[in-house]
Amino acid sequence: MTNSTLRFSNRVANYVKYRPGYPDVILDFLKDKAGLTAGSVIADIGSGTGIFTKLLLDKGYTVYAVEPNDAMRKSSEDQLFGYERLHAVNGTAENTTLEANSVDLIVCAQAFHWFDQTLSKTEFKRILKPKGQVALIWNNRQIEYDAFAVAYELLLQQQGSDYNEVNHRNITDVDFTNFFKNGKYQLEKQLNIQVFDEDGLVGRAFSSSYIPPKDTEAGQAFLADLQTLFEQYQTNGTVDFVYQTEVYLGKV
Repeated sequence: MTNSTLRFSNRVANYVKYRPGYPDVILDFLKDKAGLTAGSVIADIGSGTGIFTKLLLDKGYTVYAVEPNDAMRKSSEDQLFGYERLHAVNGTAENTTLEANSVDLIVCAQAFHWFDQTLSKTEFKRILKPKGQVALIWNNRQIEYDAFAVAYELLLQQQGSDYNEVNHRNITDVDFTNFFKNGKYQLEKQLNIQVFDEDGLVGRAFSSSYIPPKDTEAGQAFLADLQTLFEQYQTNGTVDFVYQTEVYLGKV
């Protein structure tokens, strides 16, 4: 199991509670542009704790939630217990274990930048039906949206354990033109905002794998500076965490 697979194991509780969801319009976009119906089968690759999986299940789709991290997969199974159309799968983007030509749509929410892009493309082509598509989805934090966003980004750069190393492994690293068939894809963008009190901000920060664990000296130093940041920028006891939800949809 790779380091990228393991790195969220001790973040599951905060991940479940504080990571952002996705705007409803994104689900409408996927239904319209990917031609989804009540009988559609979707593979959620790198499904994590099931944040996006639940949205798909709530629309009535059959979902194969493929996640190699045992702690995250177990959390999603616990939370989504009772959904008859959920199939939790211990697999990776490069080896999903799913049958060939078996899914109508693949979604990768907040995950694709961790995959081997060449190997995952080969695997995606194998499991997709002939007209199937892939949706690569991110909540892309807007680091210059306001003064708080700028200050928070600076704090991460200064005190994140390996933030400057892993931060480049994000949306800007994905070669969309090479990944999608003939370099063609559709792009949908929507604003997505979380509003946090101090406890929420702390929980959101410590859900990130590059923040030192709270029970370490480095984690306590980060926490103190984060709380100072909150006091400086809060308005009526809250701060805004602003994202742009981005969906890249196309054939592979």
